[in-house]
Amino acid sequence: MIPTVFHVALGGAIGAAARYGVGVALFRPTGGFPFGVLAVNIIGSFLMGLLVVYLGQKMLTHLNPLLMTGVLGGFTTFSAFSLEAYTLFERGEAGLAALYVALSVILSIAALVLGVFIMRGVLA
Repeated sequence: MIPTVFHVALGGAIGAAARYGVGVALFRPTGGFPFGVLAVNIIGSFLMGLLVVYLGQKMLTHLNPLLMTGVLGGFTTFSAFSLEAYTLFERGEAGLAALYVALSVILSIAALVLGVFIMRGVLA
């Protein structure tokens, strides 16, 4: 268990540093549009697609904690979201996949707005 947690933490540090590098150095927002976040989400989702197939077919799933959970999780959690939505769709559960996507986006934004509202009230 401890080595697995270490692998996730190591991968997370690598992924977070890569996210910072891509988000700040390469794709600074222009005109207020968050191109950096968009790029990271797209790149991370693409890499998740590559890794889930490659690691599975090459019998390297023991690297999942380091690469998928750690590196890609630190880079962008959107890649995990994308994989979960695609997995539901691929299993023939398109309605459930659509519900998962809609609930994830709507409820996550609503939770952020609620958090902002509450903290502004606390700090006022």
